[in-house]
Amino acid sequence: MNPIKVGLLGLGTVGSGTFEVLTRNQEEIARRAGRGIEITAIAIRNLEKAKALVKGHAKITQDPHSIVSDPDIDVVIELIGGYDLARELVLKAIESGKHVVTANKALIAVHGTEIFAAAQNKGVMVAFEAAVAGGIPIIKSLREGLSANRIQWIAGIINGTTNYILSEMRSRALTFNQALKEAQDLGYAEADPTFDIEGIDAGHKATILSAIAFGIPVQFDKAHVEGISKLNTQDIAYAEQLGYRIKLLGITKRAKHGVELRVHPCLIPSKRLIANVEGAMNAVMVQGDAVGTALFYGKGAGSEPTASAVIADLVDVTRLLTADPLHRVPHLAFHPDSMSDIDVVPMSEILTSYYLRLRVSDRAGVLAEVTGVLAKHGISIDAVLQRPAGEVLNQTDLIIMTHECQEARMNQVLNTLTSIQSVHGEIVRIRKEELNG
Repeated sequence: MNPIKVGLLGLGTVGSGTFEVLTRNQEEIARRAGRGIEITAIAIRNLEKAKALVKGHAKITQDPHSIVSDPDIDVVIELIGGYDLARELVLKAIESGKHVVTANKALIAVHGTEIFAAAQNKGVMVAFEAAVAGGIPIIKSLREGLSANRIQWIAGIINGTTNYILSEMRSRALTFNQALKEAQDLGYAEADPTFDIEGIDAGHKATILSAIAFGIPVQFDKAHVEGISKLNTQDIAYAEQLGYRIKLLGITKRAKHGVELRVHPCLIPSKRLIANVEGAMNAVMVQGDAVGTALFYGKGAGSEPTASAVIADLVDVTRLLTADPLHRVPHLAFHPDSMSDIDVVPMSEILTSYYLRLRVSDRAGVLAEVTGVLAKHGISIDAVLQRPAGEVLNQTDLIIMTHECQEARMNQVLNTLTSIQSVHGEIVRIRKEELNG
């Protein structure tokens, strides 16, 4: 049987890893796929770099459009990233009847609905395992391994850069800026780290997980996204004293009137396995009604871990080439005519618990004044800590842990507290998730 011919768009970190792993393990991969898989054409700007890696084993071009329209290409791997050009090339490949494999989470999270509809119309596959959590097979697990389950919630550490920063802030008491600089020096963070540290990357990935878990369209524009750039080493230390660790989580869960979709820092009980995921590693917790709680852990980025997911998609596409398009695994796990239009719940309506840190005047009656505001809004207190405010005289840090309440009510509380004369500066609010099974 003739080998599958693949066109590769991009030869960066993941692209070069994909070429090297596919070349190195070609025989083993062919045995699994049932036929050979060969990268026969590569589009890249830097031709000299490509020539040094490819060594004549594939055609090299600077024109990606020539690959997506090449009639000899069966599958296009899109690894150039970004939104506009990637969307144009993927849609052109689909229109040309080619299957697509991509690691581009931004593309899928923002344009996935359009892309999947186009693929369905042409009877081709779009595979995107590498778009979420690198080498962890979380997409396949949700679409296939857990298909018997009614998924209740997913919570994941799905950005290695931010997890590395938070780990270093906790273990070595580094400031955010110090930890970020170190992450950049080690290659974990880009020169412009905005997508990572402001939660956008994790938001893209959470959007994809939410769509697959609940059978809803990808809708990144409705996700609530916060990053870690405002976190303080102080709060990480206080959380530790209270038995918690702070992680940036992507969370999606069933709610009474829809689906929650949010990314933000969270306090997690330190006894949870996911709270002990350190460095640049990723982990995803899934709660299903039949399986209970499952934890998926591994490398969320890097050349070969991500290449592992890209090639796994290639193998799946190869196995299913001759299958009736109507009997392939649906892109978002649910058949297109069974997708739900349930709403993404506004952040103001979500229910969660909170960690609050206030800098207050160190005098009698202030604690009663603060807790009185919480009581007036019907918010119950779980724990209170009072700690010295460093070198600031006559002031103290007041740390309050609350029970579950609606976000809108907490917003009202914070507005009231900031107007109190004895409360100084900005109030720190970090949400808390127990992640009970």
